[in-house]
Amino acid sequence: MTFAWYGHLKTLHGKPWIIAAVISWGIALFEYLVMVPANRIGYTELSVGQLKIMQEVITLAIFVPFSLFYMQQPLKLDYLWAGLCLLGAVYFVFRA
Repeated sequence: MTFAWYGHLKTLHGKPWIIAAVISWGIALFEYLVMVPANRIGYTELSVGQLKIMQEVITLAIFVPFSLFYMQQPLKLDYLWAGLCLLGAVYFVFRA
């Protein structure tokens, strides 16, 4: 989803927004076709909150390198703070 949401900002910046939207929706559709079955399988062992927190951790783990290397954005301490907040969320959601 990271590429679908943000990749067009770099690769399609000169194109009309509707073209970027259609291409992004196509990318997102593929991910949804994978994500929905994965959530259904995961829900047999995990709660909805646990699935959501896992999604956010995975998203941040992908977004930071994407932002740094593909979008060539500077590294910020905000990424560290966001990661620490997510670690706290993981602790609270997964504790017994």
